[in-house]
Amino acid sequence: MSRTIPRRLQADLALALCSLIWGATFLVVKDALAFSSVFVFNALRFSLAAIVMAAVYWHALRKLSRATVAAGALMGFFMFAGYAFQTLGLKLTTPSKAGFITGAGVVMVPVLLAVFWKRRVNRWVWAGAIVALVGLYYLTVPRAGFARLNVGDLLVLICALMFALYIIVVGRYSVRHSVPALSVLQVIMTALLTLACLPLLAVTRWEPPRLLWSPTLIWAILITAVGATALCFSMQVWAQQYTTPTHTAILLSLEPVFAALTSVIVAHEHIGARELSGAALVFIGILLAELKGPAQSAADSPGPVSEGTAFR
Repeated sequence: MSRTIPRRLQADLALALCSLIWGATFLVVKDALAFSSVFVFNALRFSLAAIVMAAVYWHALRKLSRATVAAGALMGFFMFAGYAFQTLGLKLTTPSKAGFITGAGVVMVPVLLAVFWKRRVNRWVWAGAIVALVGLYYLTVPRAGFARLNVGDLLVLICALMFALYIIVVGRYSVRHSVPALSVLQVIMTALLTLACLPLLAVTRWEPPRLLWSPTLIWAILITAVGATALCFSMQVWAQQYTTPTHTAILLSLEPVFAALTSVIVAHEHIGARELSGAALVFIGILLAELKGPAQSAADSPGPVSEGTAFR
């Protein structure tokens, strides 16, 4: 008699696969930037992702209100800013550090809500934020001090802040509007903003467009647009129907761990004791904020999340 895998185990495996794919994309994007400028790569990535997601969720776009379009546009702005700073930073830092710094955006969410929106935050969240902050110090500040800070680490830290604001905005609008519609609109907005930046960057020569087609670049565009955006988002939506918020938080918090493992195994990246200690503290801080505080969302997901669930 054949025995089927329990639906909850299938859901947990699907979420773990999402984290693995999201984590691996840090190295994939890093390699792709040898063949493309940052904004050209992001324009190709999100244009393809927008086409794929519009094809999958076309029914959600048939009746859109102005309020839904405005909400999706605002979400897309913060998504655009987050990925822009993340990809710029990846040119100058390692995939493992970028993964953990981006993941720290999860801890920023409740802190920002407490400081600017006067939300109550329990002591576990503050503890997670402090632990993650100490971890970020060890992860980004070299022994030589602040004078030797890596600019790429700072850019990814700004990315983490943008993703934290993105999560807050999504938490506000995802309960008022169609989630599939917002999902597609935010990706379309990200693509449009990235495309709009290309002529400006070319004229100012801040980043002259560069594109050299190669198997590495094509693979990176496909895995980030189709795999990390359309496929993983769809898997996540399905999986969270059948597993618990705690399982979701733990499995999706593994993304920076997978980013580091992928970089070490595939690219043979060396992680020193100081960076390893910082990464461990950031991960502990994320788990404290996710599991002991109000469940939040890890930062790199293309799909909406709400402040009251672990929807990533």
